[in-house]
Amino acid sequence: MADHPHPVDAERVRRARERVPGAADVERSTAILALLADPTRARVLHALDVVEELCVGDTALALGITEDAAGYALRVLRTAGLVSRRKAGRVVFYRLADGFPEPLLEHCLRHLSALAATGEDDGQDD
Repeated sequence: MADHPHPVDAERVRRARERVPGAADVERSTAILALLADPTRARVLHALDVVEELCVGDTALALGITEDAAGYALRVLRTAGLVSRRKAGRVVFYRLADGFPEPLLEHCLRHLSALAATGEDDGQDD
């Protein structure tokens, strides 16, 4: 942390302190975003968003991946609380968890995918 004797803009410092989430909250959100950074897991979430639920084998077929890869992705997502499962006899079906964060669904899955598909840029230089 920089050591300087006084804030340059005390009001902005106060607002930032009030509105910036705590370290634990940011840690959780970045962990979730890291899960989405994996292409297989992101595609699994997309598939579950589109068709509501899939078993491991159908997930693998839909995404063109191995059952091991699908099963692992689903297990990681379930452990993170993003996916839930239900058993029907010997088959386990996976779906987005109840309470799956709508902003995550809308902005991280749908909106970012749409932007990636169009290749559009916001026109701003970094």
